[in-house]
Amino acid sequence: MSSITLPPVQNFFKHFVKSQFRTTYKPPPPSTNLSGQTVVITGSNSGLGLEAAKLLLSLNLSHLILAVRTVEKGEIVAAPLRSAYPKAQIDVWALDMLSYASIQSFAQQCATLSRLDVVILNAGIANVKFEINTSTNHEQTFQVNYLSTTLLAILLLPILKSKSPGKAPGRLTIVASAMGWQAKFPNRNAVPLFPTFDDGSDWSLASSSERYSVTKLMVLMLVLRLGSLVSPDDVVINAVEPGLVRGTGLSRSAPGPLQVFVKLFHLMGRTTVQGALTYADAAVVKGKETHGSFVVNWEIYP
Repeated sequence: MSSITLPPVQNFFKHFVKSQFRTTYKPPPPSTNLSGQTVVITGSNSGLGLEAAKLLLSLNLSHLILAVRTVEKGEIVAAPLRSAYPKAQIDVWALDMLSYASIQSFAQQCATLSRLDVVILNAGIANVKFEINTSTNHEQTFQVNYLSTTLLAILLLPILKSKSPGKAPGRLTIVASAMGWQAKFPNRNAVPLFPTFDDGSDWSLASSSERYSVTKLMVLMLVLRLGSLVSPDDVVINAVEPGLVRGTGLSRSAPGPLQVFVKLFHLMGRTTVQGALTYADAAVVKGKETHGSFVVNWEIYP
């Protein structure tokens, strides 16, 4: 069953308990072999993106592209990966999710590949402060998590369709969050909608949490819509929830006192290794049954 056919989750607390304490983490089947394949992971110089890169390399991945904002930082983490997996080609490409020009340039670079099998759009932020991106004049969390992710996904879809060899469809997995279920989205009926995300006059700590939630809700809406427009025979498109994961750096913009609370709360979190398993499941293990759907705890969720 696809996500859209399922009844909504009624109790977020019960879901959280199940995710963090009652879920069995499932590694990819022993038969999983990514030999010959090319994978792109955005935001992969740290946290879940980097851990997912390590996991996929351990599955005999032939070509890994680390898409990062700062190439120098990406090269630092790429060096030990190249030593650990000398048979794999590991490249570091620049991708600034705050710049449309950078996103377009990155997509053009992907179009030069002889093969592209899997893309994991992992890059995301959760700003506590209200900040306008000077390049696009949009609030930064909205920019990165939704607008830029949408643009990059749309630009990469035809490349995934044409560059995935044989009968196997390309794979596009976008990192979402169950926090999207919590979004109130009070501005949802505004016309035009986008400018309402750029008004910081009533911004607060609660606003920042709502902003993260609503951008992740919009990612789910994006995946649902793309799933209706693109055939799973061409590209399998899904969203994945890694759960609460400690050590991701997602809350690095939080002020000092809040950082203490976040670190204590994250003691309940999954490790980045466990979180990366969810990425591998959605991106390389699951099949067409997840097209246009939300994969949570190794299952299709609403």
